[in-house]
Amino acid sequence: MAGGGVVSASKLSPVAKKATKFQEIYAFSLITSLFFLWGFSYGLLDVLNKHFQTFFTITKLQSTGLQVAYFGAYIVYSPIAGQFISRFGYKKGIYMGLSLFAAGAMGFFGSARGKTFGGFCGSSFVIASGLATLEVCANSYVTVLGSPEQAAFRLNLAQSFNGLASFIGPLIASKYFFTSTNASTLDSVQYVYIAVACLGVAIGILFAFSYLPEITEEDMADMQEADGVVDDRPIWKHKHLMFGLVCQFKQYTDSRAAQLFSFMQITFTVARFASTPLLRFFKPATLLTFYGAMCTIFTLVAAFTGGQAGLASLYIIFFFESIIYPTTFTLATQDMGLLTKRAAGLMCVGVGGGAVFPPAQGAMADGTSTELSYIVSAIGFLTVVLYGGAMMKYTSNKEKREALNAGSHVESGDIQKEKDFEHEQVAQPNLNY
Repeated sequence: MAGGGVVSASKLSPVAKKATKFQEIYAFSLITSLFFLWGFSYGLLDVLNKHFQTFFTITKLQSTGLQVAYFGAYIVYSPIAGQFISRFGYKKGIYMGLSLFAAGAMGFFGSARGKTFGGFCGSSFVIASGLATLEVCANSYVTVLGSPEQAAFRLNLAQSFNGLASFIGPLIASKYFFTSTNASTLDSVQYVYIAVACLGVAIGILFAFSYLPEITEEDMADMQEADGVVDDRPIWKHKHLMFGLVCQFKQYTDSRAAQLFSFMQITFTVARFASTPLLRFFKPATLLTFYGAMCTIFTLVAAFTGGQAGLASLYIIFFFESIIYPTTFTLATQDMGLLTKRAAGLMCVGVGGGAVFPPAQGAMADGTSTELSYIVSAIGFLTVVLYGGAMMKYTSNKEKREALNAGSHVESGDIQKEKDFEHEQVAQPNLNY
């Protein structure tokens, strides 16, 4: 166990020992630009893919197949990405993610040229695997790139640029690529996929020539040990992680609707920028609980009122939903030590909830009404409230243990000083004759 002198050092991030403050800020800026660029590409690809589906006159069943291909990649590939970066590091993980992203984009180009729906599904899986890898790497790296206390603030700030970019991408696509002259063909848009692939390669080259301080799981384990924590349990026995995964999976119900309501997406993006500074003044678990409660309440309002009140409630929901995903991710992956990177991979599996809950909400809408279908979303947000409350208790208990541990170190140090003083007195010769 580390002594009392190491406790204060444990509050420093591992990267502080490997890079200057400028290099740390540069690394964060580089990862944030990755959030922006892949958000832009994702928003652009989403519009292109919808155009592709319209061209093929895809049925609802085939559309479900596309959802399975995309979200299934997050379920299948996120744990693989977590294992990969655990063994080879964040930078190589980013290379792998960008390579898959570029390969998937080129696959879309080939599918557009050959007009094959099967190729379209396969390309969706490949490019989603790349995005899943990037999400595992970027989310995890930002959370450990600095002090643990500000992890939620950093991730929400970086994710804000992702939301901004995913809104800008479709606007550019609709203005420049889908005019009346080419709305019914693939001739013009197929080359956009090449541009997207080239963008992925360009980002990879940028990272190749940039210094990115590596943060190993051993570094994270050393931080825990310095705080007097040694936890060698297997990953599935970490309750705060597994509960976080369930929370992430269930709350991923209505977030895709942001792409259908442009003004609500603006609300979502602005809210994330506006809410992020609050994480410097409030504990992440407290803010998560409050935001989850607001989402639950106004989702039920939308479910049982409808009309203008229901519409206004949807705007409020998107506002308070803004920080839920990154804050849940941060809380669930904290204190994982040697399992930090694999925990990040497991958390990104939660995105796969998009393959389950939106269809469930759609089925309920068909069976009852669109308004009542929001009860499905309310259940997801209620899970957020429960998780936030549980993490408030978890954080409180953790702080008490750390305070007790710090106090024991101080007491041990005082006792040692007294012993040293007594030893000096005994060893000192008596000069009084």
